[in-house]
Amino acid sequence: MVVDELINSIEVELEQTIKQRDKSVAEVKYILELARKDGRGSLSKEEDERVQQLFETRDRLKQEVKGVESKLEAARRARAEEIETEKYAQQRKEVGTKPPAYDQVTRVGAEERTYTKEKDRKGAQFLRDVSRQYFYRDLESEHRLARHMQEERVERGQYLERAVGTSAFTGLTVPQYLTDMYAPAVAANRPFADICSKHDLPESGMTVNISRITTASSVANQTTQNTSVSEQNMADSLLTINVQTASGQQTLSRQAIDRGTGIEEVTVSDLFKRYATNLDSNLLNQATTGLSATAGTSASVTTQSLTGVYPQILAAAAASEAALLAQATPNYCVMHSRRWYWLSNLMTNTWPAINQPRLNSYNIGSNDQTAYSAGVRGVLPNGMLAVVDNNVTTAAGTATNQDEIYVVASEECHLWEDPDAPVFIRAEQPAAASLGVLLVLYGYYAYTFGRYPNGQQKLAGAGLTTPTFTGS
Repeated sequence: MVVDELINSIEVELEQTIKQRDKSVAEVKYILELARKDGRGSLSKEEDERVQQLFETRDRLKQEVKGVESKLEAARRARAEEIETEKYAQQRKEVGTKPPAYDQVTRVGAEERTYTKEKDRKGAQFLRDVSRQYFYRDLESEHRLARHMQEERVERGQYLERAVGTSAFTGLTVPQYLTDMYAPAVAANRPFADICSKHDLPESGMTVNISRITTASSVANQTTQNTSVSEQNMADSLLTINVQTASGQQTLSRQAIDRGTGIEEVTVSDLFKRYATNLDSNLLNQATTGLSATAGTSASVTTQSLTGVYPQILAAAAASEAALLAQATPNYCVMHSRRWYWLSNLMTNTWPAINQPRLNSYNIGSNDQTAYSAGVRGVLPNGMLAVVDNNVTTAAGTATNQDEIYVVASEECHLWEDPDAPVFIRAEQPAAASLGVLLVLYGYYAYTFGRYPNGQQKLAGAGLTTPTFTGS
C-alpha cells in the first residue's frame, strides 16, 4: 500500500472511531432526555447500567482516537519525507528520461462510488450484478458488489454490523440513492409513517423497551406546620415493543437476467413499493398494536354529513388533549383519500364561531393541493393538518364498507427504523427446475402508540360508509 492510500485508510478509521465515540454520548443524551420527558427524577436500573456502559465505551474510544491520530500524524510525516525524496530524485534525473508510468504515480482525490445515480439511475446495474454474481459467479459483478460493500462498511460500518446481526441471514446493502428515490413516493406508500416521530433502532436485540410511569408522585397543601407532607411513591411499568422484519421477494427468470431490458429496475422499484406500503399498513392496521387497534374511540360518526363528521373530529381532539395534556398536542387528522374528497365535496353556509388559524373566515377548511404521499393535504377548520393515506381500511364495520379517521399527536407516534431502511437484498437458492433466482428485500422496524392510553383517537361508525358525492 502506497503512503497516500495508507493515509486515506487511517483517515477513514479515525472518522469511524470518532463517529462511534460521538454516538455513545448521543445515546446517553437520549436516555437522559427520555427520563426528563417522562418526569422521572432518576434513571431505571437498566438505563443506569446502559449509561455506565456507554461512558466506558466513550472513554475507550477517546483513547483509540488519540492512538489513530498519532498514527495518522506519523503517516503524514512519512508522506512529507517521501515528497522531499521524490523532489530530490527528480532534480537528479537526466534530460530525456521517460516519465513514470501512469499506474506508478500517486494521486490524491475522492474516488467515485461503484453505484451512483448518474451511472445507475434506477438500480438496474446493481440488481443485475446481484443476479449474475449469484447465478454465474461472474467475476466483474462480484468485484463491483464487493467494492460497494466495502464502501458501505466505511460509511456505515457500525450500522451494518448491528443490523445484519439481528437476523439469521445476511445480505447486500441497497445503494442509498435508490432508497431515497423509491421509498418516498410510490404505491399506497407510507404517508402516516412519514409523520411519526422517527428514532434509530437500538444497537442490538429484537425488542425496544420504554419505562412508562403508571403512578405519579403527589403534592398537596400541608395541613399545619411541622406535619407530614404529601407523599406518593412513583411506580413504572415496562413497555416492550417488538422489532419486526418487513420483507418481500421476487423470482427472476434466467431469460430475464440474460436478455431482459428494464427488468431489474422494475423489480427494484416494485420491491421498494411493497416494503413502504407494508410498513405503513402495519402501523395502521396490525392486530393488537396498530393504530386502529390501540386508538381510543371517544367519538362515533353516526350520519354521513358535515355536521355528523366534523364535530366528532373535535370531540376526538378534545379526548386526545385530555389524555396527553402538555406532553403533546393532537395535530394531524389521518384519513382515506375517499373521505378527504367527500369532505371537499360538501357545501355549507355556516362558519366556525371562533376565527381559526390560517383560514379565511368564509372557508370551512383549506386544500393545499398536495400530491398523494407528498405531505399535508390540507387544513381542517380547527387548524389540524389533514394527511391522506390509502392504507386506512375501507372494510371496517359489520357491512365491511366503512373507513376510519384518526386524530393523532405525531409527537407520540413513535417509529424506530434502521437508518435508510430498507437496505438489504440477497439472492436465494435458484429454482433450478424453472431457471429462476429468488431475490429478497428486507429491513427492521418497531413502533408504538401506547405510551399514553387514549393519546390517539379513532372515529368510526355508520357515517363513514362508502361516500356519496351529493353535498351536505
